[in-house]
Amino acid sequence: MTSIKVASAQYPISQFEDIQDWVQHTTEWVEEAVAMQAQILCFPEYGSMELSSLVENQNDPSQQVIELQAFHKDFLKIYSELAQDNEVIIVAPSFPVKTDKGYVNRVYVFDTKGDYGYQDKLFMTRFENEEWNIVSGDLSLTVFNYQGVKFGVQICYDSEFPVGSHLLAQNGAEIIFAPSCTETLRGATRVHLGCRARAMENQCYVIVSQTVGESKWSPAVDINYGYAAFYATPDNGQPEEGVYEMGDHNDESWEIYDLDLNQLRMTRKNPSVFNFKDQQLLALNHINNMEVKEKILR
Repeated sequence: MTSIKVASAQYPISQFEDIQDWVQHTTEWVEEAVAMQAQILCFPEYGSMELSSLVENQNDPSQQVIELQAFHKDFLKIYSELAQDNEVIIVAPSFPVKTDKGYVNRVYVFDTKGDYGYQDKLFMTRFENEEWNIVSGDLSLTVFNYQGVKFGVQICYDSEFPVGSHLLAQNGAEIIFAPSCTETLRGATRVHLGCRARAMENQCYVIVSQTVGESKWSPAVDINYGYAAFYATPDNGQPEEGVYEMGDHNDESWEIYDLDLNQLRMTRKNPSVFNFKDQQLLALNHINNMEVKEKILR
């Protein structure tokens, strides 16, 4: 595959009356992107917290995470069916999942057959650590492979550090998805600056999806500020400023772009500077023990 059309969500945290209300809402969002011929759909970090509008406790964020587990199977089932029925890849909203080590922030990636893999967040923000009791996932990265298009996921704060994106790119990833949830312009800016740096360092595409708008009913994701963007390295064959597409701030919408993978490969082969090649010469001893695996998507 030499190009792929990607949809990145500027996604509101909505409130629902019941689970069927959520299913209808989610189906409409997926079908809207499919109607625009998107092949990969990326939702933001903690978009699943909208399901907490259905739990009993509406005041304690850490208790909401516990009660949210009752909807985990429904979440997996619906996204699996939507990916299969529409024959698309879905990078679903991250979900706080209970594991043996505690609650982790997990992004599931669903393929066109309804199967899925996942990527856990590695770096926790202060809110996640101190108020939400979310812990780091295992030191493991996944390169997802869909018909030769290889990509990875770096969840929000993870994208502000070079290590994960570098390892993903070193293991074949040409696209990095950065699902994110921030409440201020400065928070959103940190993510976008990090993603632009990751695109330059690895001479790859980086796509940001963020939550937008206010959800005053939620103590955890009550205020959201964000926008979607498609970044590349500012080098031969790419935009002068490394920006392909950028959505209007805090607007509820899909941003769509057709990524040219052949052009990216040509840029890596004959760039003005060898950011990706030269970075691999560095002695990164502190990441030698991190596992990187590949997940084949159908």
